[in-house]
Amino acid sequence: MNTRKAREPASSAKGTLSRLLLMELHVGDRFSDETGEWEVVAHPYMGAGGKIAYARVRRVDQPATVDVRSWSAHERINVKRT
Repeated sequence: MNTRKAREPASSAKGTLSRLLLMELHVGDRFSDETGEWEVVAHPYMGAGGKIAYARVRRVDQPATVDVRSWSAHERINVKRT
């Protein structure tokens, strides 16, 4: 019998910063990098045998700018839940 509970991020309240694994991203999460602030617009998916995580994102200030970002699957990124 499996009695493990699903792990919830430590700060799951809306509008707070969290450090998450890529597979814990949700549509609407936001993160920033050197090019600006981005919003996740599709659920992340895995590639390369589960070693690379991809997420479709768009610029917050320019909604027409859509990109697919990739990270190592074990990386954690700072996101803001909206």
